[in-house]
Amino acid sequence: MPNLTITVDEDTLRRARIRAIERQESVNSYLAEVLRRYADVGSQAQVFAELAEIAGSLEAGRSGHRRTWTRDQLHRV
Repeated sequence: MPNLTITVDEDTLRRARIRAIERQESVNSYLAEVLRRYADVGSQAQVFAELAEIAGSLEAGRSGHRRTWTRDQLHRV
């Protein structure tokens, strides 16, 4: 696995290490997770766009009329 070197001031790193200890994690694992999420933003946007398209196509329903629900139907547990 490749290594990544970043530059950060000593005080920030000290506070990050303290927080990581409190959360029972490492600064390295936290930064790796943040970087994964950062890299995946584009693909997430594509997924949401596809879901919106599907939802829009389902809105009309089979009969061509928009499906509606009563308040009671929506709030059933």
